[in-house]
Amino acid sequence: MRIVVTGREGQVARALFERGVLAGHEIITLARPDFDLAGDPDAIIAAIEAHRPNAVISAGAYTAVDRAESEPKLAFAVNERGARAVARAAERIGAPLVHLSTDYVFDGSKGSPYVESDPTRPLGVYGASKLAGEHAVLAENANSAILRTAWVYSPFGTNFVKTMLRLAADRDEVNVVADQRGNPTSALEIADGVIAVATNLARGSNAEQRGTFHMTATGEASWADFAVAIFALSAEDGGPSATVKPTTTADYPTPARRPANSRLDSTLLQQRHAVRLPDWRNSLRDVVSRLLNAS
Repeated sequence: MRIVVTGREGQVARALFERGVLAGHEIITLARPDFDLAGDPDAIIAAIEAHRPNAVISAGAYTAVDRAESEPKLAFAVNERGARAVARAAERIGAPLVHLSTDYVFDGSKGSPYVESDPTRPLGVYGASKLAGEHAVLAENANSAILRTAWVYSPFGTNFVKTMLRLAADRDEVNVVADQRGNPTSALEIADGVIAVATNLARGSNAEQRGTFHMTATGEASWADFAVAIFALSAEDGGPSATVKPTTTADYPTPARRPANSRLDSTLLQQRHAVRLPDWRNSLRDVVSRLLNAS
């Protein structure tokens, strides 16, 4: 398939390029300065239409969670208006669309993993802008799937795994929040899942494969648990390691509130698309190894 991916430098966009090419697809990434999701919607549509893709993956987004609190107009311009234009372009050329979203559409107050039908209550601007983007996509493109994911890490860009390894190289003890729980999810596994969903949508007209789905790795952890696993794997490979000191969210106030519960139930995705991401611990081993070998 020829697949247009919005975004180029983000973790998922880079993973999509890597895994898509390996799977034999033609991956075309569109990003600034030539392609601006905050720009003219007509220009966004024209850029996508020019490539006549078999599928479109909407991975580009405004993801600066804290900065969004002071830049709401820009966050909504990218995450709602830009997403709407991408969806409209895919609809006009008859291409299926897979749109990436986030656990931040929930407030984190539920005591168990979130399912797709749970009420959405974003805590901040970022989550609200991504939720608005979900609504825009579903309104513009009938053959689309929203994939909510969470706690993304990879060998690319800035993420929790890279930060922990960097900190461990300089100190013996690292303070890590222990009262937030989620599903650590490798962008590489997300890319495989996204491409599988896009392929399903391109193959037929199964209405059950459209709509909103959760896609995270199997298994859960707190950020502190995640850090302990990172350091253990790093130590096995001769890399930096540190002792984790569990702390609370209240100890590290940020402009944007984080959901205490980011766990997403991905059962529906497995039922409708036959996609199930591996346990996060297995995926983490590969990412840590790549990062250590690259350093």
